[in-house]
Amino acid sequence: MAVTRTFSIIKPDATRRNLTGAVTSMLENAGLRVVASKRIHMTREQAEGFYAVHKERPFYGELCDFMTSGPVVVQVLEGEDAVKRNRDVMGATNPADAAEGTIRKSFAESIEANSVHGSDSDENAAIEIAFFFKPEEIVG
Repeated sequence: MAVTRTFSIIKPDATRRNLTGAVTSMLENAGLRVVASKRIHMTREQAEGFYAVHKERPFYGELCDFMTSGPVVVQVLEGEDAVKRNRDVMGATNPADAAEGTIRKSFAESIEANSVHGSDSDENAAIEIAFFFKPEEIVG
């Protein structure tokens, strides 16, 4: 397996409950290494740009509202098959369907407030990383 990178967001529901360390610990225990991280308050413009792929979906406005409702932690994670490894530790989008021991099963409040975002492919990981990080900020 090749060492790759993926993108992660610890969402406002998790930062509000001071779960940043707990979530990061679960990511690290799954074999991922944080090579860049910053706590930001996403602007409306950032949220709309980042989630533009969902612009025509009925939940787009609420998603942007939620993602700008409080601080988030954006991270670049590195590890073997990082996208898959991150998605496995995150668990299903709906926490009711998530496996025991996953981030969403442990911490999500609802399908909307599900504590974390993770890239769904290597291609999207590269796009999402570049959206929030300059190359010199990634110091793996």
